Formats: sequence, C-alpha cells, structure tokens
Amino acid sequence: MSFPYCSVFNVDPIFYPLQDFCVADLNSTTILNGFPCKPMSKVTSNDFFYSGLMDEASTANPLGIGVRLGDVTTFPGLNTLGLSINLIELAAGGIVQIHTHPRASEANFVIKGEVLFGFVSTTSVLYAKVMKAGELSIIPRGLVHFAINVRHEKAVVISTFNSQLPGFASIPYNLFASNPTIPNDILAKNFQVGEAVIALIKSKFN
Repeated sequence: MSFPYCSVFNVDPIFYPLQDFCVADLNSTTILNGFPCKPMSKVTSNDFFYSGLMDEASTANPLGIGVRLGDVTTFPGLNTLGLSINLIELAAGGIVQIHTHPRASEANFVIKGEVLFGFVSTTSVLYAKVMKAGELSIIPRGLVHFAINVRHEKAVVISTFNSQLPGFASIPYNLFASNPTIPNDILAKNFQVGEAVIALIKSKFN
C-alpha cells in the first residue's frame, strides 16, 4: 500500500491550492493560521506588485542594521504562497543579531559587500563563511544563526524565506528582555554565572 507524502512521514504536509491566489485581507478580524482571502471583487493588480524594497533602509541604530520587509504583512499578494523576501542593509560592522526563524528556511544572496553568515546545528556545530557579492548561503529552518558585515562599507543582502511569515525570534531579547522577565537565578544557572552578571546584561536592554 502506498501513502501520499504527508506530515505522518515528514515535517510538512502538502496543501493543494483550490484557487489561483488568496490575497490577504489584512483588515479582517477573523482569527486563522494566516490571513483570510480578500473578496475577489476587491483584488487588483496592485496586490501582486510591490515596491517596498526600493527605498534605502536606515542603519542608524546600535546594531547597524536596516530591514525592508517583503512578507505577507506588507505584500498581501504573498498570502498562501509560502514565500517572502526581505532587503537587509548592514552598516560597517553592522550585525544581524543571533536569532531563529521558527517557520522557514532562509536563503541569503549578497548584493554588495562581504558578510559573515553562520548557523549552529542542534549538535552545537558552527557552520560559517564570509560571503561576497554574488554568493548565496542557506540557513536551515529553526536553527540559531547570525550575520555580520566584515568590511568598512555598507553591505546589502536579499533574504528569501519559504514562508509568507517566517517569524523572527531574537535570542538576546528572548532571554534578557522577555515580558514578564525570566528569573535571574534561572538564567544564572544556565549560563553558569552570578545573578549580578545577569542583572547587568538585562540592564543593557532597558
């Protein structure tokens, strides 16, 4: 007996689309795992064309990073298509903080500059390499990763995801700036340091 490819045997089921598209109705109050479809009568050509990645993203912040989002929240035509595209700009020494995307793998194409990309496997192995303009890297879904501009000039990266809304979980903010906060003694035991060290780190996020 044969079985279709489904979540019983792999991590993701296959969903067969029942219509050509489902432009997200971002104003709907209906709660779904995603967004409901805009009525066909209200769909226009503008729903499928997006210029939000054209403008320069400001890097005037402590991390030296600017991001232009091209996910379903900014480009409703992506709804149900399993795709999103972001533009990332990094000032000299700018960093994409250590984080995960719980719902997507990530492909990074360097447009300008040189960027060190790295991710850590569940067996605590670091895979990292400096990528130059024209080169491509891949980050498997859910793994902790980072990026840093290693040159003294701006770097530009196009990041694509196999999800319309991949999610962004910042490890530093999750650990030290959650609401309510994780108790200092728990963090101290995890990092094998004194609680005063944890309190100091948390103060940096205030």
